[in-house]
Amino acid sequence: MERQVGKTTSRRDENGSISPVLGPSAEVRRLAELVRESQRTVALTGAGISVPSGIPDFRTPETGMWANVDPMEVAHIDVFERDPGRFWSYYRPRFQSLGDKQPNAAHEALAELERRGLLEGVITQNIDRLHRKAGSQNVIEVHGSIESSSCRSCAVSYGIDEVEALFDACGVAICATCSGAVKPDVVLFGEMLPEQAIGEAQRLAERAELMICIGSSLAVYPVANLPQITLAGGGRLAIVTKGPTPYDADAALKLVGDVEAELGAVLAAV
Repeated sequence: MERQVGKTTSRRDENGSISPVLGPSAEVRRLAELVRESQRTVALTGAGISVPSGIPDFRTPETGMWANVDPMEVAHIDVFERDPGRFWSYYRPRFQSLGDKQPNAAHEALAELERRGLLEGVITQNIDRLHRKAGSQNVIEVHGSIESSSCRSCAVSYGIDEVEALFDACGVAICATCSGAVKPDVVLFGEMLPEQAIGEAQRLAERAELMICIGSSLAVYPVANLPQITLAGGGRLAIVTKGPTPYDADAALKLVGDVEAELGAVLAAV
């Protein structure tokens, strides 16, 4: 059973009528308290935070990205190297669909916490750029971003708005400089995470007094090890996600309601 975001109280209006008022739940108040107490708070976000923006998560039956396709057949680095046309036939429409997506209230809540000095940074598994669009400044994109693509031969970089013009008749993005194959700067299956990004993420996790994990199953390594790093350093863990995670028993608390409503309520309560 899901916890409610708020608890119901009542108030009397100017006509003398009594109407219900939704206040923050005990869990929301507790998370707000943990944020206020922490000197170094970091957020770790996954696909669930972007679902309200119209971006499917990965494994939800029927609607998830991998619901009707084997990711190893379209999103593995070996597929790109062997058959870039097959790779782009899947990723090209996905990139086009991501281009106009906008941040939701959950992204905006994290950006506002950072502006208030209550959040040190965001570590995200998402490639959609929505944290940056929302105004977050210290964003570590451990799986890369659709913001740019690079030639595998000469390393020339292209912005997201430049890639569409590179496609040839076979549906492959070809470098305008050397005619090499152009790949988005996102981490595919079979690739290592960017060394600098994962290093920065680990340093934030080591320093954190509080890590808030949002919209992630915390099941994909090495990112899934970051909460353990925080716990090992004496920090606390809070989870805001609907599904189970391996860290539920270790968390100081877990919120399981709508991610926009939960983070909005926390922001209002800090």
